[in-house]
Amino acid sequence: MVDVDPARIAAQNRKARHDYIIESTLEAGIVLTGSEVKSLRQGHGNITESYAVERDGDIVLLNSYIPEYKQAGKFNHETRRPRKLLLNRKEMDKLGGLAQRAGMTLVPLKIYFNPRGIAKVELGIAKGKNKGDKRESEKKRDWERERGRLLRARG
Repeated sequence: MVDVDPARIAAQNRKARHDYIIESTLEAGIVLTGSEVKSLRQGHGNITESYAVERDGDIVLLNSYIPEYKQAGKFNHETRRPRKLLLNRKEMDKLGGLAQRAGMTLVPLKIYFNPRGIAKVELGIAKGKNKGDKRESEKKRDWERERGRLLRARG
């Protein structure tokens, strides 16, 4: 998991860890236009319902929403266009093979700016949870929270 300063996160998919079991993560670059970068720097963007697929030998992020940057005027971008992810060949082959397995999907967990100011995407290789798994993880999270309270109360 990539450790990122919370102030640098442009968009986050909080729902992903609830809906999926994240098996592993990796960092990828993303091809953006200037108006998309400016919109993300303002903290606008939504990747809750987005996913990544292999298309023509490239990994592409689909259904991500980056609103138009008002000051761009006629040089604005499409809000839901497919965005190419930048990975080396070895990572692409690994992701392509994993995504082909039954029940596996590539889910963006967050879009952030690294210390050099370059936009990156944290991708998770995920398997969907069913309703029972979701309840179980919720019970576990509640118990951890309650256990912490009990331990603090004891001293």
